[in-house]
Amino acid sequence: MPKHQSSSVETARKAVAAKLREVRLDAGLKGHELAARCGWHKSKVSRIENARTPPSDADIRDWCTGCKAEDQAADIIAASRSADSMYMEWKRLQRTGLRRLQDSRVPLYERTKHMRGYASHVIPGLFQTPAYATALMSTISRFHGTPNDTPEAVAARMERARVLHMVGHRFTLLVEESVLRYQVGDTEAMAGQLGHLLSVMSLPAVSLGIVPFSARDRRMWTLEAFNIFDDRRVHVELLTAQVTLTTPGEVGMYVKAWAELQELAVYGSDARALVTEAIAAL
Repeated sequence: MPKHQSSSVETARKAVAAKLREVRLDAGLKGHELAARCGWHKSKVSRIENARTPPSDADIRDWCTGCKAEDQAADIIAASRSADSMYMEWKRLQRTGLRRLQDSRVPLYERTKHMRGYASHVIPGLFQTPAYATALMSTISRFHGTPNDTPEAVAARMERARVLHMVGHRFTLLVEESVLRYQVGDTEAMAGQLGHLLSVMSLPAVSLGIVPFSARDRRMWTLEAFNIFDDRRVHVELLTAQVTLTTPGEVGMYVKAWAELQELAVYGSDARALVTEAIAAL
């Protein structure tokens, strides 16, 4: 398991491993006996039980069959897949292009009542214009070597942004001032994006804070981009993967970090002034 995977992922994998060990012990089998029944090298059972090797669906079925516990396979496979979903490499999420990934997130955004986010590199997806999103997604597709379905993916992202107008939802997002200055696309695309940001800031459901370059006594350093969904789930965006956190302690850590970043941010007319200055600097 890569070192940067979270303890949520590790805990979930260990829970699957512990359950498989329990199944083996209930069957009264030693590790080498189960390995023989499954046709495996004897070390494989140990690697799986110590969470060093994540079991495949087929491994779990063979394990349960070898222990005469076929009725438990489905539940253990479901738990294993859940652990896998906590750490999803972009190349896996984007293997058919970017459109499917955009669509897959719609149910989460629709059921979330309060979304908090922090962006340190690019404008948050919900606030992007088609031109900005096109430039960004084209770059992502090129870098990751995924199928280029940028027009469809951009359309899906624009459709997802309708949640900003749904009753009963709140969006409190923070961006670093540097995000306003990083040019994505050409000057026209960037100017349009910043102008759109001014419009989005006026929406009743939106609160946008900008952490200025001039923030003094900065007690919270610049972090990776992340979104918090109803204090129950956090998505962290790494270069190689999306990490989903659900463990209360880890979710709480990001909530705490977000709160400290919020204290550094400016709002209202001060935030608008920073956006206007960024437009003038183009």
